[in-house]
Amino acid sequence: MHLLLIFGIVLLPKVYTLRCYECVPGISGQCTDTPKECPSQGYHCGALRVTAYAGGSEITHSNVKSCILPEYCVEGSVNFGVARTVITSKCCTSELCNNQPAPGPSKSIPNGRKCFRCDGQKCTTTLNCEGNEDHCISTTVTVEGQKTTMKGCASKQVCSKDQIAQVPSLGSIGAEINCCQGNYCNSASSTTAGLLLLVAPLISLVMFF
Repeated sequence: MHLLLIFGIVLLPKVYTLRCYECVPGISGQCTDTPKECPSQGYHCGALRVTAYAGGSEITHSNVKSCILPEYCVEGSVNFGVARTVITSKCCTSELCNNQPAPGPSKSIPNGRKCFRCDGQKCTTTLNCEGNEDHCISTTVTVEGQKTTMKGCASKQVCSKDQIAQVPSLGSIGAEINCCQGNYCNSASSTTAGLLLLVAPLISLVMFF
């Protein structure tokens, strides 16, 4: 009986796991696609693009490829007015199918929702949300020991706790995230944020794994 069980285990087909290209850019911004076996079933092959804007102009973008769980294959943005970061993605479920980069963000237009944003030391300025930004966001980050408040618009996906935890520009420097639905629900308050502090965190590469 035990012998049959052992033979049964040995002869069981190996659980199939997908192979995907992995490419995580370093400081230089360049990387090489490398085939990688996903850790378990349920993963997709994913390509992500993170595009950062300042003053309405693109300032940088990064492309990432890897095995990715379906819930992280999202499109969304976080918008603080002076700086905006947009995430686009492309996921697939066949062997090494993520050989192309994720598409760039489509042109975004105001969607009618309005939130407060911070301008200098006050957070009473109206920000017109764009694209699928359906939440208002308020976050306090700690930079060099000083707490800084940032307010604006965000997509539902960006407001997810699981997603925020993976965002270096928000999750790794002591960020406190609050998202809400409804115009101006991120009530106004004062802040000590300057232009540089608002722009710099959003230049960081946003990763989901």
